[in-house]
Amino acid sequence: MLYLEILGNLPEMARDEVKAMLELAGGKIAGQDYLFLKLDAGEEAFPYLNRLGLAHEYGKLVVEADSVEELLEKAKEVEWPIRGKFKVDTETMANCRHDVLDLPRKLGAVIHAQGFKVKLSKPDTLVRVYCGEKIYAGIRLRFFDPKDFESRKAHHRPFFRPISLHPRFSRALVNLTKARTEILDPFMGAGGILMEAGLLGLKVYGVDIKPEMVEGAEMNLRHYGIRNYELKLGDATRLEELFPDKRFEAIATDPPYGTSATLAGRKRDELYRKALEGMYNVLKEGGRLAIAFPADFDGEAEGERIGFRLVGKYYQRVHKSLDRWFYVFEKV
Repeated sequence: MLYLEILGNLPEMARDEVKAMLELAGGKIAGQDYLFLKLDAGEEAFPYLNRLGLAHEYGKLVVEADSVEELLEKAKEVEWPIRGKFKVDTETMANCRHDVLDLPRKLGAVIHAQGFKVKLSKPDTLVRVYCGEKIYAGIRLRFFDPKDFESRKAHHRPFFRPISLHPRFSRALVNLTKARTEILDPFMGAGGILMEAGLLGLKVYGVDIKPEMVEGAEMNLRHYGIRNYELKLGDATRLEELFPDKRFEAIATDPPYGTSATLAGRKRDELYRKALEGMYNVLKEGGRLAIAFPADFDGEAEGERIGFRLVGKYYQRVHKSLDRWFYVFEKV
C-alpha cells in the first residue's frame, strides 16, 4: 500500500490526475482523508506517479490507526523499511482531530528501539506522519520539489508570453488525458503544455496560427532538451487539413481567452466551437481531451453537443477578471 499527498488548491483535479495515472499503472485509490490518499498500488506505479503535477509527495504506507496510542502499538509490531538514519516528521492536516504534538519523539523512540539511528538534519530516510480523521505513518519515497516546476514558469523560458499556465497545471492536463506516447496542443502558444509532455517522454505535436509562436515554442522545447516534436503553423479549426492521415491518442490545450489580437481577429466563442469540432475529428476513439475555457463559455454543453463525454470538470478563479473551468472529455 502506498500513500500520496495531493496539493490543496484544486484537490478534485489533483485526485483525478492521480486516478488517471493509477489507471495506466493498474492501481486504484483505496481511500482518502482530506489531502491524504491511500493507494492500492506497488512499485509498478512509480513511473506513473513520478509524472504528477498536482502532488506534494508519495511513499510507502506502513501504519494506519484510529488513535496515537494505537499507532504506537502497531509501530512496535511492523518492520520499518528504513535505510540509514531516520527522522520523524509530522503533517497536521486541516481536519486533524488528534493530539500529535509529541508524536515525532514517541514514534522515533519506537523505531529507534528496533536498532535504527536518528539523524535530524538531512536524514537518509524520512518517516512521515499524517494526522487527519485517522493517523498514518509511512516512508517518503518521492518529494515533488516546487522549485522544479517554478524553474519552468514563463519568465524563465528563452521565449515567453506573460499569459501562460503554471507548469503544474500544464503537467496535470497532460496526465488527465492518460497519454502514453503522444499528445497534440492545437493552441500551443509558447509551448508550455508541450514542454511538460515532452519532459515525460511523450512525442509532442503543436499548432499555432502565429509564426513567432511556432519559432518560440521550438526554442523553448530545445532549451529543455526536448527533441521529439512536430510543430506546424496553422489554424486550430482546420486540424484535419494539417494532419490529414493522423489520429491522436490525446489532446491537451489552453486556448486564448481574450482580445481580437490573441484570437487572430475571430469571435471567441465561434473559435472555440470550431476548434472543439476539429479536435473531436482528429482524436482517436477513446482518446481524451483536456482543455481550459473561461467560465462564461459553456464548455460542457458545447463538448457534449459535438459528441464528447465529460469525464471531469474543475473550477479555478485566477484573478478578479478571469475565472475558468478545466474540462476533461473522452471521445466515445
